[in-house]
Amino acid sequence: MVYKFFIIEFSLNFYMNMNNDLDNLFKLTPDYIEKACKVLSSAFQYNPDTIFIYPDERERKEKLKYAFEVMYRYGIRNGEVYATSKNLEGIVIWLPPNKVYPSNWSMVMRYGGFRNMRKSGLKAGKRAVPLFKYMESAHKRLVPFDHWYLQSIAVKPEEQGKGYGGLLISAMIKKIDSEGLPSYVESHKKENVSLYQKYGFEIIEHVIIPKTDVPLWCMLRRPS
Repeated sequence: MVYKFFIIEFSLNFYMNMNNDLDNLFKLTPDYIEKACKVLSSAFQYNPDTIFIYPDERERKEKLKYAFEVMYRYGIRNGEVYATSKNLEGIVIWLPPNKVYPSNWSMVMRYGGFRNMRKSGLKAGKRAVPLFKYMESAHKRLVPFDHWYLQSIAVKPEEQGKGYGGLLISAMIKKIDSEGLPSYVESHKKENVSLYQKYGFEIIEHVIIPKTDVPLWCMLRRPS
């Protein structure tokens, strides 16, 4: 009887701790999309992929924020989008297994993709095509099974190095582990690879994306 009680108490504490970690984060609503896009834009200004898409720095600073609107609209509606607080020091988008691959039609018609393309620049959109095509095909090829997708994580430049990125990753990983599912993430910056490795992600492919000079690390975390 004592043993049974201990098992029940341990299980309750485990799930309470898991939920508390997520409860300590701020779940984004559509009202925060504009602010969230600015955070991502400032964090990604000098990423290899964004420099490839927007080679002109002035244009990048002006238009990059619009490139993320559709992603946030989709993530808030279909996934888990958290910030460290209402101040948005850091933000993360996680997509669940059945929402990892949105259709192009859905993104254009339901989440404002066409309007967004005009704001972010048609020329930039064309430059992005080889990146997105390769990343989507690699994603489907490397992880053809149910998984969570860490689609995007960003921390304001002035807030980096304070542990916000790790907080956003670790809180959700507890939930994903409880479901017994793996998780997948991509990175274009070598500096970020070690952060993901710290939380159990392993490199499963490293390439320079064809027709570009952009590196790509594809990483998988198996449930612990």
